[in-house]
Amino acid sequence: MDMNLLGQQALDASYLLSQAPTKQKNQLLAELSAGLISQQSAILSANAIDIKLAQEQGLDESLIDRLLLNEERLQGMSDDVRRLCQLTDPVGEEASSKLLESGLRLSKRRVPIGVIGVIYEARPNVTIDIAALALKTGNTAILRGGKETINSNLALLKVVQDALIAADLPPHAIQYIDNPDRALVTELLKLDRYVDMIIPRGGAGLHRLCLEQATIPVITGGIGICHLFVESSADLAKSVAVVENAKVQRTSVCNALDVVLVQRDIADSFLPMLADKLVVANVLFRADPQALAVLQQTNAKVEAAGQGDFDQEWLSLTLSVKIVDDTNDAIAHIRQHSSQHSDGILTESIECANRFVNQVNSAAVYVNASTRFTDGSQFGLGAEVAVSTQKLHARGPMGLEELTTYKWVGQGDYLIRS
Repeated sequence: MDMNLLGQQALDASYLLSQAPTKQKNQLLAELSAGLISQQSAILSANAIDIKLAQEQGLDESLIDRLLLNEERLQGMSDDVRRLCQLTDPVGEEASSKLLESGLRLSKRRVPIGVIGVIYEARPNVTIDIAALALKTGNTAILRGGKETINSNLALLKVVQDALIAADLPPHAIQYIDNPDRALVTELLKLDRYVDMIIPRGGAGLHRLCLEQATIPVITGGIGICHLFVESSADLAKSVAVVENAKVQRTSVCNALDVVLVQRDIADSFLPMLADKLVVANVLFRADPQALAVLQQTNAKVEAAGQGDFDQEWLSLTLSVKIVDDTNDAIAHIRQHSSQHSDGILTESIECANRFVNQVNSAAVYVNASTRFTDGSQFGLGAEVAVSTQKLHARGPMGLEELTTYKWVGQGDYLIRS
């Protein structure tokens, strides 16, 4: 595979995409949304091959769940793409327009970033999320998915490229590295002549590889060590429901709950209630010594927390539990162990809620809500290309606006500088 050729094709296509009117881009997304349903049989057949191979290789159930496509998930992907058509196209928007003393009219105009390289693992829906968001914002993309979903991703790529052709746009706008050779990832990371930004979506090892080897700016994120702190004034029954949702609704995603912190004053009351609820879902608790003593008196599956258990993104039915003294103690724990993805407090105290929001420096901070809301679709962004946990350019779910940059536009009347 000639990576320079992929880069040149992506760059050439980006010049055309950046000039495409909103109507044409929305036509493309409508074709893509429809194609996910009309080509459902081919997509699910390809996905079945990936699932079978994953099972034969002994991959765990949480990973297989990330690989799985079914009619419901395909419909959800199609709906997300269709909703993007209804969202405002940020490209071309102007802001900060002002007339300077020199007579120069100066403004900021939103423009596409250009060519985006995305390296991701497991979840095939990412292929569609990235393609749809990139194309809506006039960007092109070079994708490298995990080998576990190669058949699914190629079937989805065909849907994307068919939609591009139907909308009279270049099919090379979205390209896929279908060779599993890892050396090609290194080549992509150094393709700075063509690629403007790298987005890794995967584990800490992938992020570290990109940061160490890329000669292109890297947007990091997507690793979730997510916390909920149950403060002493919280409604305990409602808090149990929120913790259950955050942990159990879908365990294999980055915004699923990993750690619950419980204020000491309510631990003896709250933890048995939580155990009764989560034992039904077969959740395993990894508890600090104080929480362990309480949970061992219940029917819960519980083990003593080991070294590193509070620095673990579980992606499974495992939940770390720790008893803390107060809100300040909870904030201190989160500062030390959080990946700054999604963290929340359950409380009836406005003072505690404000202190938590002001002092927890995560991309998404919640008061009395599940961490599962950190999602482009849930945030009204249509979809997301990644969840950024860094502080430059973008934070949290990266939607349309986060896939643009800006240029300064100066207008004068044959103006010269004095």
